[in-house]
Amino acid sequence: MQRIARVVAAVALLAVPLTAAGCAKEKPVARPTSMPKPSPPPKIPLTPQVAQKAFGTYVIDEDVARAAGDERLALTWTSDGQSQLTAAEFRKAAFDGDPVRRFAYGKPRLYVPRLKPEVYPQWFVASVHRTVQGDAKSGRTALMAFMLRGPSDRWRLTLATLLAPKAKEPKVLIDPEGYATSLDTGDASVLIPPRDVGGIHATIAAEGGGSVAAKVMRPGPATTGYYQQGKRAKKTAKEKDLTLQIVYTATPYPAFALRTDRGGGLVLYALFRNSALIAKDPGTPKPEIPPEAEHLLDGTVEGNEVDTTATLHFAAYDPPRARKGRPQPRAALVADDGAVSKAATPPIKKS
Repeated sequence: MQRIARVVAAVALLAVPLTAAGCAKEKPVARPTSMPKPSPPPKIPLTPQVAQKAFGTYVIDEDVARAAGDERLALTWTSDGQSQLTAAEFRKAAFDGDPVRRFAYGKPRLYVPRLKPEVYPQWFVASVHRTVQGDAKSGRTALMAFMLRGPSDRWRLTLATLLAPKAKEPKVLIDPEGYATSLDTGDASVLIPPRDVGGIHATIAAEGGGSVAAKVMRPGPATTGYYQQGKRAKKTAKEKDLTLQIVYTATPYPAFALRTDRGGGLVLYALFRNSALIAKDPGTPKPEIPPEAEHLLDGTVEGNEVDTTATLHFAAYDPPRARKGRPQPRAALVADDGAVSKAATPPIKKS
């Protein structure tokens, strides 16, 4: 009997895999199939009509975001330095308990360069009268650069700056089909290659009218004026036993250059102004948070230093190189805007 039981048990153990095998034959195992790859979005050539639609879409969606006080939504329509300034503006409004500014736009002039549809990024510049809603006297001409980084992306505002009250907007050349002409970053037909305009500006802001760079760019409130402001601020800090360091630097953001009449150029670009207010003497009271950075900090200074970064947007007229024997006009700043976009109070470094 025990022998028979062992045989039955052995047969039962074999029955399990045999049954499973039988089921497998009756119900074939499903094999995953590869999903078809989606077709890439079509490359739409940039035309004045495309730029007009992109601008109109931005104006509507920007206002929706600002009316709702929705910072995240507003940031989906911006990039680069404009994202930093937009985020800082929303935070300042929340800090002050005010609604975020909303804008009313006039009819834009669109500067649309001829670009190959397969080359990215695509970009264009809009010149438009812009007013803060509820403030009729706030009307200014805004120069706004829009960029599309890829066919599946959306058009985003990457840089906006405001024409100076007494400045005349350079006349951008437009051909009969409505297109402007872009300038290469190293174009040598203008006084300053577009890629170097920001560096020249930063040098003048740091060194003043005595700088070699001042020989190719005119003085003004946002050039030599920055140097004078910094000089006064450093003197005030020293009177409080503090040290103020100010450094102007280039940004990783793109610059935009367009041909103007008579061979010149209109160049839009960005700079950073990095400031550090430091109490080097341990017995000196900690530096106070500057009013323009209060909304970016929690109100306390952990160490003995307050660091701030301002994102600054500009437009400059870059004149053509003068012919031999003729006087050479200097480049001139025509638009500026910006604000403190970052702030920190780092702890004291341990030696």
